Amino acid sequence: MALAVYNGKRMAREVFENLTEVDSASVHETLEKELQQFNRKMVVLDDDPTGVQTVHGLSVYTDWSMDSIEQGFREKQPMFFILTNSRGMIASESEAAHREIAENVAAVSRKLNQPFVIVSRGDSTLRGHYPLETETLKETIEARSDLRFDGEVIIPFFKEGGRLTVDNIHYVQYGDELVPAGETEFAKDRTFGYTKSHLGEWVEEKSGGRYKAEDATYISLEDIRAMNLDRITDQLLQVSGFHKVIVNAADYTDVEVFTIALIRAMKSGKHFAFRSAAAFTKVIGGVGDRPLLTRDELIREDHRRGGLVLVGSHVQKTTEQLEELKQCSFIEFIQLDSHLVVEPDKFAVEVDRVIAEAEKRLTAGTTVTVYTRRERLDLGEGKQEEELKLSVKISDAVTSIVQRLQVRPSYILAKGGITSSDIGTKGLQVQRATVAGQIKPGIPVWITGNESKFPGIPYIIFPGNVGAKTTLRETVELLDNR
Repeated sequence: MALAVYNGKRMAREVFENLTEVDSASVHETLEKELQQFNRKMVVLDDDPTGVQTVHGLSVYTDWSMDSIEQGFREKQPMFFILTNSRGMIASESEAAHREIAENVAAVSRKLNQPFVIVSRGDSTLRGHYPLETETLKETIEARSDLRFDGEVIIPFFKEGGRLTVDNIHYVQYGDELVPAGETEFAKDRTFGYTKSHLGEWVEEKSGGRYKAEDATYISLEDIRAMNLDRITDQLLQVSGFHKVIVNAADYTDVEVFTIALIRAMKSGKHFAFRSAAAFTKVIGGVGDRPLLTRDELIREDHRRGGLVLVGSHVQKTTEQLEELKQCSFIEFIQLDSHLVVEPDKFAVEVDRVIAEAEKRLTAGTTVTVYTRRERLDLGEGKQEEELKLSVKISDAVTSIVQRLQVRPSYILAKGGITSSDIGTKGLQVQRATVAGQIKPGIPVWITGNESKFPGIPYIIFPGNVGAKTTLRETVELLDNR
């Protein structure tokens, strides 16, 4: 049966109806056996805190010092995360950070005689400093070790967010429709924009033509669903020259099948860098499923303070979710006039006003939502780096609300990648957190360490581009027991 295709879109139902069923239990059992013999520490570099949106029971470090990386290597768990927040950096800052991380990881690996796999976890809608980050990792690690990378795996599949790759096209699901990523609002990002949805062409576009779409290796859904493990493994064994491996996936089982072949190729001596979304890290890390977190697992019953919700993301989905949240009568809403950032003195007064009001409401036991203006600050064409710097100043202002709080909320929820990273590292001063799990699909919760401003507080990291219109409201209602 032909797929219904129009204006580049596909109907999700017909795509899934045309996919061959796979024995997922058998695949999972095979993967577990392969992972048991895969003695490599997996280091995941997270360009914002949302990359732990599929895992639980793992550590997140907010710095990349030798001590923190060695602590991560010495943990019993096979995987740990380092939060880089590089999506909030300009290109030169991200390059410097990734060079330092790669040097330290290589040094700790040598010291402990422990081989490793390094994964660059990026946005499932393809935004971020690519290919800069993975190229910096490759060049630095190769200069500091005997390791040589044969290729780079591109796997942005993320089921919880409705991101899947079919026929090499990366899609974002909107209701019943699959929309090519290059036709979404994410592709129009002023800092990280792109036009291509075909992942081979996307690589060619982002690399300025240095890597051609025709030179990429494509792992097809047909081979994955047919369990052609030998063929997929052979494809991987043929990769060289740091050419790209494009992985099609429409379900977690597809990622598991690919990972079985990947491990076999790596055991045969192949080495790969990775640019992935959050699904691949769960699979390669052998992280099992767990139920969604409940209020009783997160909130102390004797806590009489309200919660604090901070909204910084400007994507359309966040704005829609904020409008839905405003239907909750038990929440006090405070707008931060973020456009005053271009007038520093006025902006400082505005931040003071918001903090004073939030403190007053929290002390009274009311849940508070602080949100920035919904219109993006637009400085005009060619001003992307200046806009990014101003967005960091706005994020710093939102972060200062947490820094200066005198009362401990019952929980803190941050909406948006840069916002949630800054609140975690600067506001809550977290050095190491534990991922408790997810409160809703794709929405992770950290439990802060003893060193943080509020030890043991549940910190909900709500990505800007995840969830339905009602998901933010439902999450806050759950936390407030409404």
